[in-house]
Amino acid sequence: MKLALLGDIHGNHLALAAVLAAARKHGVERLLITGDLVGYYFWPREALELLAPWSSVAVRGNHEDMLATARSDPAFLSRVDARYGSGLRSAVEQLDAQQLDQLCAMPHPLEFVIDGCRILLCHGAPWDVDQYVYPDAKPELLERCAIQEFDLVVLGHTHYPMQHKIGRTLLVNPGAAGQPRNRKPGAHWALFDTASREVSLYCEAYNARAVMAESRRRHPDIPYLAKVLERT
Repeated sequence: MKLALLGDIHGNHLALAAVLAAARKHGVERLLITGDLVGYYFWPREALELLAPWSSVAVRGNHEDMLATARSDPAFLSRVDARYGSGLRSAVEQLDAQQLDQLCAMPHPLEFVIDGCRILLCHGAPWDVDQYVYPDAKPELLERCAIQEFDLVVLGHTHYPMQHKIGRTLLVNPGAAGQPRNRKPGAHWALFDTASREVSLYCEAYNARAVMAESRRRHPDIPYLAKVLERT
């Protein structure tokens, strides 16, 4: 089976649409989502609508944890607005109670088996939603993440794509669909084939300028929201 690995969508529906279009062309049958569906950008409802037709599994990211607090703490939500932009506020305002409950209740981590391939799906590290595991992390950290009882361990959170083979385990971060930080503009994702046990990293072009324009309109005080989408 062909699986699409993706995450850090962050309410960027245009980037997500590009990833899903490419996934269809590659014959993907299931999505594995590393969390952070919301935050930063402004179209969480459209993002969830795009994901709805797909067979998928997802884990909770740190922005879902923030969402759980923001729903009932207006002061916290205002602090999030000031630091990260109004992406979480968009989720609170656009999504219904059931959608918000589902996002906040996603598990972390999540283990399962597909076609005999044992998979561990995470956001940060297996033991911590908010642990950053960069491609150049110390070997001890990478080895701790690559739990040897699994064939595939999938991480997100850093917004940096990576793949390492450590012992029998493939450790993969597909990069960020919605907000790349590796100075390669586009919507990042990965394709995993359970038959060959091989992974391929991809980056799809999309109309990031529309997202940038809306970011500048809403948040001239947070230029990072737009700049990060085009920096090289």
